[in-house]
Amino acid sequence: MALSCSHSPAPRSFSKLVRLSCPFADCGCMFMNKSGLTKHTRTQHSRALHNRQSFHQAAPRVHSPSPEARADHNHPDFGGPNPDAKFEHQDDFVPEDGSWVELGPLFRAFHPSLTGLKCDADGNFIDQNAPQPPRTDTSPNDWTPYESRITFEMAEFLFSRNQTSAKQIDTLLDLWAALLIKHNDAPPFTGHCDLYNTIDATPLGDVPWETFSMSYNEIEYVPYRDYTAEDKRCFKNFFSGDWTWGQADIIAQNEETHGSSFVPLIIGSDKTTVSVATGHTEYHPLYMSIGNIFNSTRHAHHNGVVLVGFLAIPKTTKEHAGDTDYCNFRRQMAIKPYMNAPDVAHFPDGHFHRVIYGLGPYIADYPEQVLLSGVVQGWCPKCLADRRDLDGDGPCLRQCEKHRELLTKELKYGKLWEEYGIVSDVVPFMNDYPRADIHELISPDILHQIIKGAFKDHLVDWVESYLKITHSASHAVQVMDDIDNSAFLDFCYIVRCDTLTEDDLLQLQDALHRFHRYQEIFKTTGVTLNFSLPRQHSLNHYLLLIWLFGAPNGLCSSITESKHIKAMLLTNQRLDKLAAARVDFQACGMLRGSCLSEALHKLRKRMSIEGEVGETVDGPTVEAHVELAATPRCRCDVHTLGDELKLPNFPQMIQEFLHDQTHATDLNPPVFDPTSALLFSGNVSIFNSAAASFYAPSDLSGSGGMRCEHIRAVPSWRGGAPRHDCVFVNMNTDADLMNGLAVAQVLCFFSFNNRTSFFRYTGMYVIAPATLEDDTPDISIIHIDCIFRAAHLIPVYGSNFLPRAITIHDSYDVFRSYFVNKYADHHAFEIA
Repeated sequence: MALSCSHSPAPRSFSKLVRLSCPFADCGCMFMNKSGLTKHTRTQHSRALHNRQSFHQAAPRVHSPSPEARADHNHPDFGGPNPDAKFEHQDDFVPEDGSWVELGPLFRAFHPSLTGLKCDADGNFIDQNAPQPPRTDTSPNDWTPYESRITFEMAEFLFSRNQTSAKQIDTLLDLWAALLIKHNDAPPFTGHCDLYNTIDATPLGDVPWETFSMSYNEIEYVPYRDYTAEDKRCFKNFFSGDWTWGQADIIAQNEETHGSSFVPLIIGSDKTTVSVATGHTEYHPLYMSIGNIFNSTRHAHHNGVVLVGFLAIPKTTKEHAGDTDYCNFRRQMAIKPYMNAPDVAHFPDGHFHRVIYGLGPYIADYPEQVLLSGVVQGWCPKCLADRRDLDGDGPCLRQCEKHRELLTKELKYGKLWEEYGIVSDVVPFMNDYPRADIHELISPDILHQIIKGAFKDHLVDWVESYLKITHSASHAVQVMDDIDNSAFLDFCYIVRCDTLTEDDLLQLQDALHRFHRYQEIFKTTGVTLNFSLPRQHSLNHYLLLIWLFGAPNGLCSSITESKHIKAMLLTNQRLDKLAAARVDFQACGMLRGSCLSEALHKLRKRMSIEGEVGETVDGPTVEAHVELAATPRCRCDVHTLGDELKLPNFPQMIQEFLHDQTHATDLNPPVFDPTSALLFSGNVSIFNSAAASFYAPSDLSGSGGMRCEHIRAVPSWRGGAPRHDCVFVNMNTDADLMNGLAVAQVLCFFSFNNRTSFFRYTGMYVIAPATLEDDTPDISIIHIDCIFRAAHLIPVYGSNFLPRAITIHDSYDVFRSYFVNKYADHHAFEIA
């Protein structure tokens, strides 16, 4: 049941005036309301995926498609720097008519030369329709070194999923043994030492220092370009960017590489301190991924990034801290070179492929960026902007290795340091690798450059300093009104989207221009003297980086920072062993069906239903799905629930709900007549919450882009006041406002058997509770399938202080209007 919110009173018969058609081809069903359409879609087209899933489709066997190539790589509309000349010859590629592939809303063009053909173990190309060879010859009952499936899943649960401490493992096993002793039985492990020894004995998953292996199900073999129906570029995964295409063009100059797959190695490091047994030695944990996997796999923390080693940072005394050799030793980081001739590797499709490796983007925070690139602190590692005026109005050329080498030959050390920000006696480690330029390959970093840098370290401090300078609260409010509060937030949320089109990039650049224009208030009031800040300056490079590397959410230091908790060598090795064992057991068909894994899944779901924060969900990609809690709070009859909700006409509301559901698919449904409609007088089950799963790849999500959150309607939240969350409700697919969604407050979840005005300063919609003609709240019963996800509202406050008696629990009852908070998370930003 929901209290509908709208900008104007909504007649009760509103839904009956709408005729909705099923969007799936060859269906032809018509519906009188969104509830009927949604229910029909769930039941008749439940296997259909969200439109965006089409972006993830694997490449066809014939890699020859492409819409007509566009000659727009200079991007003049965006005012950004021109890419290197090595990308310019891409425009010479014009595919034959009909050689492109349609993927849902996109048209995809694959690279014509590096086509990812299958081959045998010796590198000889084979029939491209050949079936997948058996992955392993292991017996389907061989759980070595684990005694059984239960033993393996117990080890995985304790060590990997729950990360249980050794002491707690011992306590759990002791309690388990006490329970089983009367049955003359024992738990699968005697203690934590037995558990660790068993994991260490796993013959899979070792990662030697010399080599490593990675395998994924969501992987791409061929560079490609995506276009919309309007012939505009669309950027998503790493392989959709221009950089991989340009690398493939260069590699393809050698005809022996044709038919190979390009595998770019994405490297990352993040300085940390290890104190145990090392004397507080600083290390650079070195992480590695490959550009072939989907962004969602990499940032979902599903072993898409592996730890390959620790690089120690030696310490010295103050006497030698400025020593040139010592500084150079810290700056120069070496990685074993990879082959640039075709190699043969076993891919997740079960076949062998020829591969060409290359160094890809490097993920690092600013201090490490300048160390890696041999740039002086305070200068930009990607362009030649002067450190004293990083955000000047003049044009700025990009840094490149060839220019650096030329300057180093012609100029002296001091001049290079002072005027160009170059540390001339440091050679970047990528210098001797083919097709690698450290200045080009430094990746965008949403976490440190935007969230922690421009926002937390800069904007927050500026606002605090500004308020201290102004002193007068009224004057502060007056000047704050002159600041475009939404400009920077719009930039943050757009850049975090998992898919970006050329139109999105125009909005991104517009948001950046507005931010630069309105931040001048901090300079005119004396808060800061200039905006020459490297992290904030880096925002100017995001437009080009998106063209080169795809959506930035796949290249962020948050991916490597999430690995810090796993960065101890032995722990990481055990985690790799467990992950490799799971892959091997799955390949043998030993983890199919239900056993302990299903029991653990149900247990976690039942426990997490009372959680507070959204969680990632693995599984098929669907737009949205809502399920009631596993266990009802109580059961009662219809009249008792009506009294609890203070709705005397509650039985009749159920009558009308049943009538609407019964005739949801009728083209001409009968008019509701309470004297003849089906009457329900039985018991109902009342639930405290429901779980909403929805497609939100721009937020932290599972490998399929799915995220789960919990919606609550409880008479007492954690022993205190009631809690009744707000939700987005599907209303009309033809409406433009908020994608046809309304906002409602949930009064109760139960089951039984048988838009708005636009606020120009905030960029957020403003809504008001809907009422009937007699000014009573517009309350109706809706099907749970109509709920999309939870909504967060911000009251539209007046100029007076609130009475102390009003608490957060009264927020949805005492205000006349509310902002729909599109900044609650990235998914809310996309739909509201």
